[in-house]
Amino acid sequence: MINNSYSLIRWKDIIFKVGSDGKLIPKRDSNGEIEVDPLTGQTKYETLSDGTRIKASLLNYMDEGILYAHKGIDELKTLIRRLQIQLELDGRVPGNSGTFADPLDGSSNKLILDKALTDIIEPVEKGTTTLKVASVDGFKPFTEVTIFDDEHSEDVAITEIGLGIIKVQALKNAYKKGAKVARSNVLIDTVNAEMGVGYWQTYSVELVEVV
Repeated sequence: MINNSYSLIRWKDIIFKVGSDGKLIPKRDSNGEIEVDPLTGQTKYETLSDGTRIKASLLNYMDEGILYAHKGIDELKTLIRRLQIQLELDGRVPGNSGTFADPLDGSSNKLILDKALTDIIEPVEKGTTTLKVASVDGFKPFTEVTIFDDEHSEDVAITEIGLGIIKVQALKNAYKKGAKVARSNVLIDTVNAEMGVGYWQTYSVELVEVV
């Protein structure tokens, strides 16, 4: 708790009287004798102002004031740092009120994994910029997606969304029919609280006649 009751001491200087000859005027007692300081043995002189005495009580008072001032500064620095961190988090994670970590345990969290995912419905060659896809739901222009199959993978930026098509930067690889286009190729393991890499695979389908 910061002590706000500190008051200024308002120190005063010692001002000596000076005679017409320009010299200090010795102080005399009622008998006209020059007074001498019993501790120092030095002559006492007449003053216009005795000034503020330096004593332990005043120095301790100053000492406490300095201590409280430093405590106040330290508390203010801590508060400012907290505000800076909060502003930084809000700035980096808009709309998430500073939430920037996901425990990956399936619990409710303000961070939401973008699970937009679709399939390429026709094989594409290297250098292709237009992908025919099963769905464009969840995809937006000027965002990045990962394209992958069982042989290749790359990240590209979406340039345009059309009816059943996603236009991207020129592909560096060729991809098979059924290759995935995903905003995130992450699989979250809530049991082990960790992220894994998404997968692409083929299935063998056997047709059986039912009589």
